[in-house]
Amino acid sequence: MTTPTTTARLPHHNLVAYQVAREFLLAVRDANITDSKLRDEATRSAKSTCLNIAEAAGRVTRADKARAFAIARGEAVEAIAAVELANDLGAVDTAALAHCTALAARLVALLSGLLRR
Repeated sequence: MTTPTTTARLPHHNLVAYQVAREFLLAVRDANITDSKLRDEATRSAKSTCLNIAEAAGRVTRADKARAFAIARGEAVEAIAAVELANDLGAVDTAALAHCTALAARLVALLSGLLRR
């Protein structure tokens, strides 16, 4: 995973949840899901998780932040569900599932904490 090439720090760069979401996105990609529809769903949801966290970080009001964090949390759960289904169908190996699940669990916990702030 690369970091921004500029020295500018934007609000989402300060969130551990954003960093974990990026790790999760790469883990989903690296899982090499062979079912194209589930791979697309998992990837799109993982991307959306990252983007919604960034959006929340840029929002000002607590309600706006909470809405975007809640969407990010839902997207993360959707992404891991797609990886789980791929595993059920034999379209991803168990080691990749375990790695994605560990990151997803951490990410959902972080987002749940951010929802309470």
